[in-house]
Amino acid sequence: MASKPDGVALPVWLTATALSALAWWFGSGLQPVWWVAWLAPLPVLWLAPRVRAPWAALAAFVAYAVGGLNLWAYAHTYIGLPLPVIVLFIGVPCLMLMLCVLLFRRLLLRGHALAAALAVPTMWVAAEYIYNLLSPHGTFFNISYTQMDALAIIQLAAVTGIWGAGFLVLFLPAALGVLTAPKITTRNRAWVGAVVAVFIAATVAYGGWRLQAPATATMRVGLVSLGHGQPALSEARGQALEARYVDALNRLASAGARTVLIPETSFSTADASIPAFAELAKQRELTIGAGVDFKGDLQGRRNMLMVFQPGVMSPATYSKHHVLIGLEDHTPGDSYTMLEGTPRTGLAICKDLDFHDTGSAYATRHAQLLLVPASDFVVDGWLHSRMAIMRGVESGFAMARTARSGRLTLSDDRGRVVAEASSEKQDAELVGDLPLRETQTLYARWGDWFAWLDLIALGGWLLLAFMPHRR
Repeated sequence: MASKPDGVALPVWLTATALSALAWWFGSGLQPVWWVAWLAPLPVLWLAPRVRAPWAALAAFVAYAVGGLNLWAYAHTYIGLPLPVIVLFIGVPCLMLMLCVLLFRRLLLRGHALAAALAVPTMWVAAEYIYNLLSPHGTFFNISYTQMDALAIIQLAAVTGIWGAGFLVLFLPAALGVLTAPKITTRNRAWVGAVVAVFIAATVAYGGWRLQAPATATMRVGLVSLGHGQPALSEARGQALEARYVDALNRLASAGARTVLIPETSFSTADASIPAFAELAKQRELTIGAGVDFKGDLQGRRNMLMVFQPGVMSPATYSKHHVLIGLEDHTPGDSYTMLEGTPRTGLAICKDLDFHDTGSAYATRHAQLLLVPASDFVVDGWLHSRMAIMRGVESGFAMARTARSGRLTLSDDRGRVVAEASSEKQDAELVGDLPLRETQTLYARWGDWFAWLDLIALGGWLLLAFMPHRR
């Protein structure tokens, strides 16, 4: 590698790298600024055709490595991941961006302007899809989650899943990188500009249209999070917390809530029921969901959701499928649960919503609503709640999610947060009217078709980049 970048001065290289790093810092992470994510790759893509390949690769790697350090405190302090895991955690997207920039540069210098613009989002989405298949954390930190405040954009997930939204976020800066590149013909600039404009305009128009759909029903739901432990119901501390929850549930019922939910593993118990909640459900005509650490299963402990319904003798139960490796020793569940009656209501727990299989399973069961108790890590409440909300956009259901050390959210099947409270540093409760619809999405029918299309297209871009080229 040359001692300095060719084509531009070293200060220009450093400035472009620093600007990209700054944009990744604010445009990704635990609570990103959605529009900054669209700009983050642009400085290093602008730089790529103006410097030699090693310098372009280094700029991309350093930019994301520095920007990705916005997750250091979360990964090291709050979760307690070992250093090698943190390096892998941040290093994988560094490599992804580096490879995207190199492919962009090669195609651009070969004269394939439109292919260069499309290759960046194609390679990124293909890499994220493969990572999602291999990772025990599913879709965590997928770039599409940076867009959760851009409601019109995330409606694309109802057709393509998160892969389409992620594609669009990378396509715009790649197109701008082409439009500002030297030695690009007017015709190529026009093609690239037209294609990216059509993509964005179509997405915004579809999203705006989809957001106009009226609700067909509403349900008043209450959420509450108290305390930060898992006391046994057989002990005085557990009974005291149970009494506090009974008081809170009564308040929510008096405010009109017909369904109420408390967080994941709020108590530990070996009993198949919680009599105080069963009695309250009967007295107040309430549906009560309670997360418990259940120790009464011979196959092992279960991270379980018990749901008590008026007029139903035994609670409906659901055991968490995707346990948090290294922090949970529960036996995973292997079945899905729908409650009796209307609206059609399914059950899930926390990390289950990091994975597409949960959303797809309830889409096939035509769920209108999911009840989701959760437990977060204080600083990731916004991100983790929005990951769950995205499953509702993809698969067509509203969601009531209550987290200890996180966020309490009521969201509709379009991703709108209709009510929210924070339990990150204190107890919290809320009640709100949750819109419900009869929604069947194309993504629920077709699955990850867009990700597979990206994998196929990536093969085409690689052939175009590396097949023999006659000057």
